[in-house]
Amino acid sequence: MPRAKKSALTQARGMRRIPTDAERKLWSLLRRRQIRGWYFRRQHPIPPYIADFACIEAKLVVEVDGGQHNGSSYDAARDRRMKNAGWRVMRFWNTDVLSNPEGVARMIWEVLGPLPDPPPPSAGEGDWGVGV
Repeated sequence: MPRAKKSALTQARGMRRIPTDAERKLWSLLRRRQIRGWYFRRQHPIPPYIADFACIEAKLVVEVDGGQHNGSSYDAARDRRMKNAGWRVMRFWNTDVLSNPEGVARMIWEVLGPLPDPPPPSAGEGDWGVGV
C-alpha cells in the first residue's frame, strides 16, 4: 500500500522548523503584530498550498522566493488560484529580504494600511448592569 501524503498541516509544521534565512529574517519583522498591528501566520495552509506568510484578516499572502522560482509557471498558477479565492499575493526575492528587510516590511506595511475599526458592540454587550 502506498504511503499516504502528509497533511498540509503536518507539512506546514515541518516547514516552520526549518525556515530559510530570508524567511527567518522576514518573520522577525512580521511577528507580534509589528506591521500596523496586523497578525501574520507563517507556513500557513491555504489548501492545496502552504503560504510562507499569511495575514488572514487582510487576506494577504507574502511569499519569499529563491532563484528556483524565477519564471515559475507553478508559482504563476498558484498565485492565480489564490487571487481567485480572494487573496492578495506579494512575492519578494530572498536577496531583497536579506539585503533590505526594512524596505520589504515597508512595502507590506503600505499594502496593508491601518487595521479597520472594530465593529460597535451589539445591543446589550458590555452592559454589566451597573446602576441597576
